[in-house]
Amino acid sequence: MRKLLAEFFGTYWLVFGGCGSALFAAGIPDLGIGFVGVSLAFGLTVLTMAYAVGHISGGHFNPAVSFGLWAGGRFSAKELVPYIVAQCVGAIAAAGTLFTIASGKAGFAIDASKAGAFASNGFGAFSPDGYSMQSAFIAEFVLTLFFLLVILGATDKFANGKFAGVAIGLALTLIHLISIPITNTSVNPARSLSQAIFVGGEPLSQVWLFWAAPILGAIVAGLIYKNLLQDNSEA
Repeated sequence: MRKLLAEFFGTYWLVFGGCGSALFAAGIPDLGIGFVGVSLAFGLTVLTMAYAVGHISGGHFNPAVSFGLWAGGRFSAKELVPYIVAQCVGAIAAAGTLFTIASGKAGFAIDASKAGAFASNGFGAFSPDGYSMQSAFIAEFVLTLFFLLVILGATDKFANGKFAGVAIGLALTLIHLISIPITNTSVNPARSLSQAIFVGGEPLSQVWLFWAAPILGAIVAGLIYKNLLQDNSEA
């Protein structure tokens, strides 16, 4: 239960901090934090929670990460479903909090026909810069693959574990700097689902891609690291 609560709170903070920065702080005229600020916010959420609760649950905060660690031999299959449920519940709770806060501003409404509405992910007409489904799938697959390679490498028994949170947080920042214009950046199925639920419409019908591509990319990364990169000698 402690592990599941850690995953709940970690994923909650990721969605609240990352998507919250996009909703509230990115678009303020002259003072908004823009793409760079949102990218940094997502990285900081993972970095801070990695040190806060990572020692309890492993600090996944992302169904794709759980799948990738499983494929890499670092996580038990029997824990996959409970972790993913905790992550999704945490993400949806955070999205609900964001919605409640946003509703306190006069004129607030979610336009489900607009790309990136309520920090949702999308492709085609719902991509921030009009990228196709194929482009979105490739971007999410490749970026999640490399995200997992960073996670697996930074947490390897031969790595300096004290700096793992920094490497992982900066990797997520870089991922957002690359892909916000493409998909509004997912690499995290729970984060995509939570926002899409509140938007509905086409963004919700597109959420399958933001489960399939990140999870496939993570599994491939786990297999690559386990079979090609991991040093199995004694520490």
